[in-house]
Amino acid sequence: MEIHTRHPRPIPLGTKELGPISNLAPFSALIISIVLVICFFVRFYILEGFLIRRLYGSIYTEMSELNRRGFVNHHIAGATKVIILIVGAYPFVSVAFCRGPSFNTPFVHGSPVTLGDILIIIAQMLIGIYIFELIYRMKLSPVAVLHHVGTIFIGQAAIAISLRPLREPDAYIEFILCCVWGAFDAVFELFPHVAIILYRIFPEQHHFLSKVFLFSCFTTALGTITETVVTMWLFGSMWDRWRLAFKIVTPLLHIAFSAAQIHGSLVFWRMYRRQQRFQREADSEAKDSFVGGESSASYYRSNSQS
Repeated sequence: MEIHTRHPRPIPLGTKELGPISNLAPFSALIISIVLVICFFVRFYILEGFLIRRLYGSIYTEMSELNRRGFVNHHIAGATKVIILIVGAYPFVSVAFCRGPSFNTPFVHGSPVTLGDILIIIAQMLIGIYIFELIYRMKLSPVAVLHHVGTIFIGQAAIAISLRPLREPDAYIEFILCCVWGAFDAVFELFPHVAIILYRIFPEQHHFLSKVFLFSCFTTALGTITETVVTMWLFGSMWDRWRLAFKIVTPLLHIAFSAAQIHGSLVFWRMYRRQQRFQREADSEAKDSFVGGESSASYYRSNSQS
């Protein structure tokens, strides 16, 4: 009743009882092991085995090993995020923003699989692709490393504190906030994977790439702003339910994630400007070549007439 007194119109999440996220939570290590094994099989036997070469031919075979690994990783990460969005959209929206459903609600009527089960699985899928990227790629920026490592530890900690003997009272809503971060990451960080793939396929299409990178810059920036609004709205609306430690740590974590996303937007902005510069140089060379050709033709005609 205290929550209803302070918040006459509480958000649906604030009206739900705390409880175990899923019966699968204790098996998180097994789930993420399966995710990593699947990533290996897809990478080794399908993508590197035959599919990438058939799709891209010499574009892929002529890449350096550094670029090949990044190229393959963007395919795996992008495809995984699409699966996460398709499978996880309904459970996430239902639990986070609707009044009725909770973690224990069946995913489909009469099914033993619950919404919490699905959220646990897709959380491990997102964490899994970050672990895979840290292990597989040859080069990563310090910001990317910090972002991935932070996501891995925070995501797993949010699940761990919901289990006995810890079972923190804030675990339920902390996991939902982690799902919010993951949802925005999957939505707004999906196109950048496509952008880098296009960059490797069409390296000389500077005008096209400048538009791609500008769009990537805007989408990541928009994602950061929207994520901040939604996260802080949820966080503030449930202020009475947070303990002091979470009241301090949660905003700090969000600032760290936002800083990494802003860094990504700046990287795409610099790539956009770089492609613009390449396009101007190409236009200038084409113009000089055209003028030179016209001058040669005029000189030839004048000599012929004389």
